[in-house]
This record gives sequence, structure tokens and C-alpha cells, in this order.
Amino acid sequence: MWQDVVGAVALILVIEGMLPFVNPAAMRRALLTLIRMDDHALRFAGLTSMIAGVAILYILR
Repeated sequence: MWQDVVGAVALILVIEGMLPFVNPAAMRRALLTLIRMDDHALRFAGLTSMIAGVAILYILR
């Protein structure tokens, strides 16, 4: 179980590191866009991301 959790965290780090490595300017633009978003929009984006992740895990497992 813990090996799966650590593997998932490692995969997140790899995926999140790809954009700043490949295109740092796009990463800066994305961060500026996030800074300008209000709390409600950020929470909705986070909730949508979590639901999508759970759905993908459910389908795969």
C-alpha cells in the first residue's frame, strides 16, 4: 500500500516538473493566471481535479 502511495507521489512530481522544464515561460504565465483567480474558481478547479482523479483511479482499479 505505502509503496503505491510513494509511487503516486513520485509520478506527480515527475508530471508537475515537466512543464517548467520544457517551457518555463508557459509555467510563469500559468502561475500568473492562478494568482489572478479568485478563491471560488481555484476551489472549483481543485474539486474538479480531485473528482477526475478519483474517477480515473476507479476506472483503472
